[in-house]
Order: sequence, then structure tokens, then C-alpha cells
Amino acid sequence: MTKNKLIDHMALNAGISRNSANKALKSLIEDITETLKKGERINLQGLGSLTAYQRAARVGRNPRTQEPLNITAKNVVKFKPSPKLISSLN
Repeated sequence: MTKNKLIDHMALNAGISRNSANKALKSLIEDITETLKKGERINLQGLGSLTAYQRAARVGRNPRTQEPLNITAKNVVKFKPSPKLISSLN
């Protein structure tokens, strides 16, 4: 699903304008980003949880040449789906 399709679904299901749905989605994305930057966990009941953590630096390999290369440390987001979401998929 694309962002535009999600906005259309939100507007239709909530009975609001497409512009209002776009603003709501934009606000949600900004709030999630800021919360993860602070190092806080986000729990969305029925969907799952988002957690930011730092992946350590490591040595990898170039798949073509097999030469070692250094991969720098970076922040990544981990998503853990809720049991309700998992059961609804099965």
C-alpha cells in the first residue's frame, strides 16, 4: 500500500477530508520519529511496538571481491508485531 492509498483509506474510514487525513498521517510519522530519536519505545496496541537501538560497527565482506570492509555503527528501528496482529494474519 502506498502513502496515497493509505491517506485515501484513512479519509474514507474516518469520514474526514483527504487533506485532514494527510495532516494526521504526517503528524503521526513526525511524532514516531521524534519519540524514537529520544530513545523511547512506542507501543501501538493491536499492531506492535517500535524500538530504536544502535547496531554495532562490524567487519563485512564485499560480495564481488570478498575483500573485508568496515561497516560503521548506525541506529536502526526494530518492529515487534503484537500477538493480535500475528493471529489475524494466520
